Amino acid sequence: MQNLTPSSVAGQAACLAPVADVHDAGLQARVQHQLDIKTKPQGSLGRLEALALRIACILGTESPVLQQPQMLVFAADHGLAARGVSAYPTDVTWQMVQNFLAGGAAVSVLARQHGLDLHVIDCGVARDLQASADWQPGQPRLWACKVAYGTQDCSQGPAMTLAQCLQAMEHGAQVVRQLPGNAVLLGEMGIGNTSSAALISARLCGLPIEQVTGMGTGLSPEGVQRKLAVLRQVLERHAGVEQPLDVLAALGGFEVAAMVGAVLQAARQRRVVLVDGFITTAAVLVAARLQPQVLQRCVFAHCSGEPGHALVLRALGAQALLDWQLRLGEGSGAALAWPLLPAACAILREMASFAEAGVAEKS
Repeated sequence: MQNLTPSSVAGQAACLAPVADVHDAGLQARVQHQLDIKTKPQGSLGRLEALALRIACILGTESPVLQQPQMLVFAADHGLAARGVSAYPTDVTWQMVQNFLAGGAAVSVLARQHGLDLHVIDCGVARDLQASADWQPGQPRLWACKVAYGTQDCSQGPAMTLAQCLQAMEHGAQVVRQLPGNAVLLGEMGIGNTSSAALISARLCGLPIEQVTGMGTGLSPEGVQRKLAVLRQVLERHAGVEQPLDVLAALGGFEVAAMVGAVLQAARQRRVVLVDGFITTAAVLVAARLQPQVLQRCVFAHCSGEPGHALVLRALGAQALLDWQLRLGEGSGAALAWPLLPAACAILREMASFAEAGVAEKS
């Protein structure tokens, strides 16, 4: 198990440091020209070309190479789960964490298939977790970043204090700082966290809670109505909370806050951030409200089956790579979409131009 050092006040402030604007019109024009003169009709590779251009601009090079991609699954429990907002009990959070580490979960399978280093970050699971004493590189890795044993019930008060929120954000940033590579894939696990994502999305995007609330882990229509009733109460209780950090602390989860910190840190380091589903996108929403430039570094893997996800993507001006109605979480959608990114880079680096191949261009 990898343990993080306790967060200092200075460290917590560091997680809010500015993210630079990396827009480079000259680089963008050069990369677009490279794509236009490849041996194909212009634009015929569709969104793969746009993806290649985006990655090149994130990494700041005309010949992008994605190196040592890191799959990060942030896990924590939610006090609100006691109100019956999920189809599963909270014990499923720690049980699934063990499944990730044992290699049996969907994200574990996909990480192995695509050569992704899998990291599971315990941000606030309501149980002490044990990692293997004989961990070896290439195996799933557990990080001990527990702020508390789950958040408080946000229907009764804030989910966490501002200090706890900043601590979780700094933990996420620390994990990214300690990992190699230039790409991170975001995932999460936490019974009740679709409720947090819905609450955050409703408040920060000004959307009706009914439009962003779905079945989560598989609630019945009646269960969704009970969930909605609880979420309305939560929003009423926190009616005056509007600023991004305050919203995150009042309505979020430790894993969501840690993802916000991870996104901000990855953006500062100019890494590609591959975003999974609704909960991870809610974390990016918070990060973007704090530092809008983070969106320059993000690629959105898929649009999930949760109804709020498409609405938040639209609010962010983002278009997802896949639309397969996935709603598992874990980072499974990000891992599934991952091969498209190195493929886009390879096209940009290796595909010949008309002049190089001696192929006549259209007249």
